[in-house]
Amino acid sequence: STAVTAYASQVAFPSLGQSTAYSGFPQSGQTYGLPPFGTMWPGLKTESQLPEVPSVGQMGFLSFSSAYTSTQPNQIHYSYPSQGKPATALSLCASPHALFVTNIRNSFFSQRVFLWDLDETIIIFHSLLTGSFAQKFGKDPATVLNLGLQMEELIFELADTHLFFNDLEECDQVHVDDVASDDNGQDLSNYSFSSDGFSGPSAGSGPGSTTAVQGGVEWMRKLAFRYRRLKEIYNGFKGNVGGLLSPMKRDLLLRLRSEIETVTDAWLSTALKSLLLIQSRGRCMNVLVTTTQLVPALAKVLLYGLGDAFPIENIYSATKIGKESCFERIISRFGKKVTYVVIGDGRDEEFAAKQHNMPFWRISSHGDLISLHQALELDFL
Repeated sequence: STAVTAYASQVAFPSLGQSTAYSGFPQSGQTYGLPPFGTMWPGLKTESQLPEVPSVGQMGFLSFSSAYTSTQPNQIHYSYPSQGKPATALSLCASPHALFVTNIRNSFFSQRVFLWDLDETIIIFHSLLTGSFAQKFGKDPATVLNLGLQMEELIFELADTHLFFNDLEECDQVHVDDVASDDNGQDLSNYSFSSDGFSGPSAGSGPGSTTAVQGGVEWMRKLAFRYRRLKEIYNGFKGNVGGLLSPMKRDLLLRLRSEIETVTDAWLSTALKSLLLIQSRGRCMNVLVTTTQLVPALAKVLLYGLGDAFPIENIYSATKIGKESCFERIISRFGKKVTYVVIGDGRDEEFAAKQHNMPFWRISSHGDLISLHQALELDFL
């Protein structure tokens, strides 16, 4: 297949050149990702780059239908000023009639980086499987569990079939570029990943085997090839994940996403409002930090239609090092003068936010997502 080259100024997302391994499928008017808003998308970023300022006049694109339009009952969102330092605090006073957010010390014009959790913050997935969502919101447990199991099957099928999860499960990385330094830039157009001896039950057996010693130079190079190809696939199909699925699986995905949106009362659509509003701003960025392993996390992002919201360079897996260490990496990437806001539902991101003196916005209900969007609309965040 042909490698994808991304430019910061590009405004469209062409599909990856197709090969026999990844055959395309004719479009039928059905989209699987976010709509291509042209210059609204800031483009791909590397870990060493900062976002470019997108063109103005883009707010009209942010329109969603949702049953949740009014401010929800009072919610308390916590922030943690560091000891002995000036406070960087986010305080919220919410009522059915007013929303007041005070952002202390931070300049209105400072660059902002929003650090998002994935499960039970942007998407509802894990709690479908555990039954906690059905119990908390009064949904039918059997229906919710069945949806979760079907989506889980799709996630791992995509990860195994197209994203090298069988090879990479035990070689998990925090970031897709973590092993890029071991990549010699070899053309992979005709490269056979299935027979390069990287892994598999026959690895190392028989005369003339090309199996590399794990951790050796050759093995690391083959590992880097897989992450490079993974990056190409993500970038090529991030707005059209259906191109990686069979017709039957495409139909299943559309049905599952629709039914999950219904049973979760449009949770994802509500979260997307804030994601797109942040993305439409200049000098603001969405970054995903999840406790899911990197490859399944990428599969989730693609299948839930979030590929255009999160460039692959902005996705981190905290499975190996924890969220606090992930936040440290992100701070080293963007600098300490940037304003960081952490958005999530769990103790991991809350504790990590406290350790780094970052405001933390807790998501535990639709009301929290709506209040977040209102605060963003009013430019308080």
